[in-house]
Amino acid sequence: MKYNEISHFSHPQHILNFEYTEVPFKCDGCKEVGIGSRYRCSFCDFDLHMHCAVPSLSISHPFYTKCSFQFLSRPPGDTPRYCNACEKDVTGFVYHCKTCGFDLHPCCAKLPMVLDDGEVKLYLYRKVSSPCHRCGRKGRSWSFQSACKKYNLHVACVREMLVENWHELYFGGGKGSRKLQSQIPSLKNTLQTPHKRSKGKVKKCCEMAALALQFIISAVLGDPTALIAGVIGTLMSRA
Repeated sequence: MKYNEISHFSHPQHILNFEYTEVPFKCDGCKEVGIGSRYRCSFCDFDLHMHCAVPSLSISHPFYTKCSFQFLSRPPGDTPRYCNACEKDVTGFVYHCKTCGFDLHPCCAKLPMVLDDGEVKLYLYRKVSSPCHRCGRKGRSWSFQSACKKYNLHVACVREMLVENWHELYFGGGKGSRKLQSQIPSLKNTLQTPHKRSKGKVKKCCEMAALALQFIISAVLGDPTALIAGVIGTLMSRA
């Protein structure tokens, strides 16, 4: 088997090959949206996030110091479950704490605590006191917050912004990259609007944080790399 190939229990009939894509895909492991690095079976149109293709058997998380999360191929029990990071339904692969009952999507569980593009740093918090610039609410899910603490964006809201147009992005006509190009800039404009009247350092901080949205999107999609961020950033700049 080559270095860029793996066998996976969820798709035993074929080898999965490592690929990089700029077009959104649906992960057949966690059932969530993805972009960038993936393992794929082209024969069956089967895709896995990197975090789903090569999961850890168990993990810990700084937000839940008393928890030990075990990787499961499906949610435990018969009742609906949701991710404690993004508050979205858990319908596939999941990290589950049996003691506390907490659940995390694999990509949410592996979100970096700090996103840093060299100029802007966005910090991941379990809860923040300031409202989200997408929904206007506090609390809710995990949030990325700028160093000035004036710019906040829920992980859940990032997912919603992507899923709202997911059907068109994934199943619409034409090339997926062209569809993505038409959608991502609208997210940028939406987020920048509340800061037009800000002044001084806060304005600069928030504007830079808004431009760093591509890093948040990249992380939530399971591939928090500068390469993916640059791709989405380029699409955003064409608005």
